[in-house]
Amino acid sequence: MVKQDLIDQLDKIEQLVHKSLPAEYKRFMVENVRDTDSYEIKRANGEHLYVFNCFDLLERNITYTIQEVEPEFLLIGQDGDLGYFLNLCRGTDEVYSLELGALGSLDMIKESNTIFML
Repeated sequence: MVKQDLIDQLDKIEQLVHKSLPAEYKRFMVENVRDTDSYEIKRANGEHLYVFNCFDLLERNITYTIQEVEPEFLLIGQDGDLGYFLNLCRGTDEVYSLELGALGSLDMIKESNTIFML
């Protein structure tokens, strides 16, 4: 996969969600995730987070009806039922988490200042 294809897909996502994706997230996608099915991050606590590639990202958000319940957030990965999100309205690179079954009823938990720090 050519780097430009990834950048074009990320631009397409921004157009579809009508918001800009955080710069560090975009860099992470292009440099690390690329076109793999999902990218695994082993967290300090031993848990694994699977980051969706940019070609599957919108499908995952549609499947879990994320924008219907949490319109400011974008699901970027998960560990079982625990979803990891970006808040697109804040304009920061902060990553949040929440059990997918609790969407809309509980506040998101801040996990890190950037995806590189997970």
